[in-house]
Amino acid sequence: MHAAHTTSAKDVKKESTTARLLGSGCAGISELAVFHPVDTIAKRLMSNSTKISSAAQFNKVILKDYAEASAGRKFFSLFPGLGYAAGYKVMQRVYKYGGQPFVRDYLGQNYGDKFDNAFGKGTGKAIMHATAGSLIGIGEIVLLPLDVLKIKRQTNPEAFRGRGLFKIVKDEGFGLYRGWGWTAARNAPGSFALFGGSAFAKEYLFNLSDYNKASWYQNFIASIAGASASLIVSAPLDVVKTRIQNKNFENPESGVRIIAKMMKNEGPTAFFKGLTPKLLMTGPKLVFSFWLAQTLIPAFDKVLP
Repeated sequence: MHAAHTTSAKDVKKESTTARLLGSGCAGISELAVFHPVDTIAKRLMSNSTKISSAAQFNKVILKDYAEASAGRKFFSLFPGLGYAAGYKVMQRVYKYGGQPFVRDYLGQNYGDKFDNAFGKGTGKAIMHATAGSLIGIGEIVLLPLDVLKIKRQTNPEAFRGRGLFKIVKDEGFGLYRGWGWTAARNAPGSFALFGGSAFAKEYLFNLSDYNKASWYQNFIASIAGASASLIVSAPLDVVKTRIQNKNFENPESGVRIIAKMMKNEGPTAFFKGLTPKLLMTGPKLVFSFWLAQTLIPAFDKVLP
């Protein structure tokens, strides 16, 4: 039998808005400083449609024109598009980790009983956390232009051809939202799994009635559960989204065509290309930022007046 102190979906501890913004912002900045080069490598591997059969080829895919450069230049070549990445990553984390609690509060106040009735008390609360994450994930398409520019900078810098940010925005307009449908389709289950996996771990592994009382260690384990579930669930659509976004501005390609070509030329395993580096690289990145946000938001809430 589940622990007697299970709370309903309605009884969710609310943190202050400042705590949510500060906690999620710090998580985004910390993640960027540590993981941007790793993200560049993963994106370049996902964008590569050729077979890699040698170390030299692998270097060429990852380091592009800097494969023969000095160690220092090689390292700094993994920071393309840092301006876009900084803007995108910090805004994305503030939006996602800081925004999900607001959606969760709304669902708890208006539909908390429905979640409890449909799934039972503990499960209802965890599914409500997951649903709030999913809705926030879909809304993330607002930030898509920054993501598109970051991915192009990382994988296809020729697409810029000396144009500055404002010139690109003026020239491309809504073209910067290319792949928005695929992004929403990826984010809905991905964010559901991220917040849901974490909530289920806190609910059933650690028996927590107030998720904000989770220790650093409990938040860490819960973040691993959420991040792993999220990456596996969203992997196929993430590959399609990345390939839509890294095409030259003037030669766009639809997601359906990309899927057809991938099936024909690369087979079904292509949809999980880059999943291993993602679990090894993006996994820790997501765990790190999600863990920091989940730990810092309640911590800031305690110390702020």
